[in-house]
Amino acid sequence: MNSQQTTNSPDTSAPSKTVEIPATVVVRDLAELLDTSPIEVIKELMKNGVMAPINQSVDYEAAAAVARQLGLEPQPREEEALAVERREVEEEAANLQPRPPAVTVMGHVDHGKTSILDAIRETNVTDSEAGGITQHIGAYQVEVKGQKITFIDTPGHEAFTAMRARGATVTDIAVLVIAADDGVMPQTREAIEQAEAAMVPIIVAINKIDLPDANPDRVKQQLAERELVIEEWGGDVIAVPVSAKTREGLQDLLEHILLVAEISELKADPDRPAQGTIIEAELDPSRGAIATTIIQTGTLKVGDVVIAGDTWGRVKAMFDEKGQRLQKAGPSTPAKIMGLSEVPHAGDVLKVVADERAAREEMESREREHATAAQRAATLEAFSGDVAAGKAKELNV
Repeated sequence: MNSQQTTNSPDTSAPSKTVEIPATVVVRDLAELLDTSPIEVIKELMKNGVMAPINQSVDYEAAAAVARQLGLEPQPREEEALAVERREVEEEAANLQPRPPAVTVMGHVDHGKTSILDAIRETNVTDSEAGGITQHIGAYQVEVKGQKITFIDTPGHEAFTAMRARGATVTDIAVLVIAADDGVMPQTREAIEQAEAAMVPIIVAINKIDLPDANPDRVKQQLAERELVIEEWGGDVIAVPVSAKTREGLQDLLEHILLVAEISELKADPDRPAQGTIIEAELDPSRGAIATTIIQTGTLKVGDVVIAGDTWGRVKAMFDEKGQRLQKAGPSTPAKIMGLSEVPHAGDVLKVVADERAAREEMESREREHATAAQRAATLEAFSGDVAAGKAKELNV
């Protein structure tokens, strides 16, 4: 089709037009949503440090930033299909079994989300934090009254916005940590947008209620201004006052998580080939690529051949968060896996394939797709230069 080269300038004299944006969107489709050209979208993405050709998907945060730059007001699109898209599987109801909730803990830096996880796990994780920025992104599983809960600890600094967004897409419940003495901050608002884009229930943990200047009511008012109205004010958002320091309210928080999980009727098929999401990955000098994965459906076993992003391998070993060996990991289970040929990226989908031949064939197919996308990106860049020089007005895409 032909796309006219246009430039949208924000109209400051009129209210911003609202545009609904899905959790992920292809650049070409984003241009249509924003009523502009793919070239313009690519330029705005590049200004924000995002290099994405016309057929590549970008997450909600990247797309929303472009919308704002073009004078529009982005809103998360409500799509019933998102939950299915997230796992990319169709499961027969007869095979579904209850699974633990996967909970992403989000919030502004220094509001105490890692301290809350530390108190829940009764371990000392906060020693790994420096300057208020979480150095270690992890996934952990705890047991409460005989029921398991998987927690995902996401970074709190703005530099890790994309990672937080990916974390929200693999979760069932978002726990939003807000300090009672500090209130809603810019990163708090970002976390709210990410949770809303992922269409997951939000539970607010109002932390640091032990401090003399704690003001939970102010936090509730600020949330109401963001259209997050808590239950005691007639809304549907659960807010739990807690203190990571004194552990007050933590049991109440856990029980509310289990309650929301029960209402959500979380289920998965443990008997199908596993599929999950990479939460973090690193290169260990002695053990090679190590990837922390949340299994979303199926059961991952030692010996399975898997693909994750642009890499693949046979699972040589698996460990839980305590370093104990696992032979298998079912739905909602966090596991560190060894055996991938290279280090995958956080947010990559991991899935089991039939054998090594199938893995190689899919890798070759993906490499061809990347080459095609790179070629199109080069064409767009050249066209953009021609437009700047006044040599071109249209592009066939």
